[in-house]
Amino acid sequence: MKITGTKSYIRIEIDGKTLKIEGEMIVGGFVAYKNSITNWDSPYETQIIDEDTKNEIVQKVIETTKDTHMVISFE
Repeated sequence: MKITGTKSYIRIEIDGKTLKIEGEMIVGGFVAYKNSITNWDSPYETQIIDEDTKNEIVQKVIETTKDTHMVISFE
């Protein structure tokens, strides 16, 4: 998993697919908006992300960043 971003979004790459998750930078981390996870980026934009996949993505991101200087949480 690769995570990049700015102060207003993060971009996640999983299994060769990417998606943009909106949110905001806070002291010591980033708060991501779970409801902004809807579709993969091009060329997979027609693949809607279902609730189970969304929850898997959230768990992977939390697990990946939990012991880092940039903790990502979701609301």
